[in-house]
Amino acid sequence: MPRHGLARAVLGLRLLPSARLWTEAFLSPTLSPAPFLLHRAFQRQVSQPGMAENGLARREKVLTLESLNPSVKKVEYAVRGPIVTRALELEKELQQGVKKPFTEVIRANIGDAQAMGQKPITFLRQVSALCMFPDLLKDPNFPADAKEKARRLLAACGGQSIGAYSASPGIELIRQDVAHFIERRDGGIPSRAENIFLSTGASDAIVTILKLLVSGEGRSRTGVMIPIPQYPLYSAALAELNAVQINYYLDEDKCWALDIGELRRALKEARQHCQPRALCIINPGNPTGQVQSRQRIEDVIRFAWEEQLFLLADEVYQDNIYAEGSQFHSFKKVLFEMGPKYSGSVELASFHSISKGFMGECGFRGGYMEVINMDPLVQQQLSKLVSVRLCPPVTGQVLLDVVVNQPQPGDPSYQQFSQEKQAVLSSLAQKAQLTEETFNRAPGIRCNPVQGAMYAFPRIHLPPQAVQEAQALGQVPDMFFCLKLLEETGICVVPGSGFGQKEGTFHFRMTILPPLEKLKVVLQKISQFHAKFTQEYSQLQLLGSSQKTAEKQGH
Repeated sequence: MPRHGLARAVLGLRLLPSARLWTEAFLSPTLSPAPFLLHRAFQRQVSQPGMAENGLARREKVLTLESLNPSVKKVEYAVRGPIVTRALELEKELQQGVKKPFTEVIRANIGDAQAMGQKPITFLRQVSALCMFPDLLKDPNFPADAKEKARRLLAACGGQSIGAYSASPGIELIRQDVAHFIERRDGGIPSRAENIFLSTGASDAIVTILKLLVSGEGRSRTGVMIPIPQYPLYSAALAELNAVQINYYLDEDKCWALDIGELRRALKEARQHCQPRALCIINPGNPTGQVQSRQRIEDVIRFAWEEQLFLLADEVYQDNIYAEGSQFHSFKKVLFEMGPKYSGSVELASFHSISKGFMGECGFRGGYMEVINMDPLVQQQLSKLVSVRLCPPVTGQVLLDVVVNQPQPGDPSYQQFSQEKQAVLSSLAQKAQLTEETFNRAPGIRCNPVQGAMYAFPRIHLPPQAVQEAQALGQVPDMFFCLKLLEETGICVVPGSGFGQKEGTFHFRMTILPPLEKLKVVLQKISQFHAKFTQEYSQLQLLGSSQKTAEKQGH
């Protein structure tokens, strides 16, 4: 740009007098200051406090930690918390060649089956691949039943493409298939597609229902009863929604049993400061791995009926049952078998997902919820709420359909599918037993039977000196333990404090998903580390006691 053109452009800005002076000098035919003088004039302008480069008052941030939604600041999610951040840093350090006492970081903190080496079920991926790239329907290497399912699903999609939006509650055909799956599972108890809402994993559906339930302020604020230990999704969602978390404690000494007396205690105390409206049950349990008996489910349903509570049944681990004598009973099935008094009035939302079970397809983000006895006007509001997010991922919907509509005897894929499914579940059962037995052989560690799900939640003894050091560092004692475990072994587990636990007890949660041989190593390393940790801090305790004794004697 010519000199005069540039200067006129500059003069078009709102300048401080010093900058304007030099710009006018720049325009003058008689005055021509050196370029560095002009530059210094601008420097003086922008360096003044509270001024931006264009001469305007410097603009403050609209969103700061002080102006942030206070409910968001209360949200914590231990499964992906600080310890996982440190694990990621350690992975990068290893890649950069930094020497560590270990060669890899093992993320045993989260139930991510395929990240832990579990192979995808062939039939699930075949149908998904065919839907994703329909040209493969011409490929003779794909079985006929996979192609038939893919064609059926594609025909139900807009433009016969999974790249199109679906209806907000999900593809109608898939909702019908989910309803049929529930009917088969529950021995013929009817299920209606209009009560099925497909979702982005079970988590999204759970949060959606909580949004419907939460209201009020002060003592009228909604309270939701959740088990302790709990899956941190619940505490995080309740914090975000500014609802009241009502803790009821599972009985660790009775294999994490649910006690109705404890429910009554928690409810009575909560009614003094909030309005309890919902009761959440996780069955099989996460992180505790217990499986509820039919009798206990009946007791819970009666309790919900008597106290007029909305039931939330988190049943995403319903395929993961390992302990002899344990059996999955859906809340819906038990509800309807208890008769019209309960089946006609108790409001229930139940949840399932493709992320767990034998499938382990976490990344596809597919799931569903079924609502029972919901007020029709409220259900309309639910439909409105899910429409705001347009629709769940169609790829996840497609894979969910294959899970609820599996190959049957006589189908070309049936034998391979059944073998792969059984292999996954048998391996998990073996690893559940191995985990329990290994930890219970280790002094200072106690682990209840892993009856279901895919986690262990062992209780650990921590020496008083370790507890004191953790507190001095501003850390929860089991976080202190888990961080040291990570730094010395590369094993990432989640401290029990992230899930909730009785005061004075310490735990950690780990997944049983690693391959068997690697799991053996992980369990051995954790046991050895705990023994070393306990010995070191017990010696420090003895040393401290000896010094105090010597000081007293010296006086």
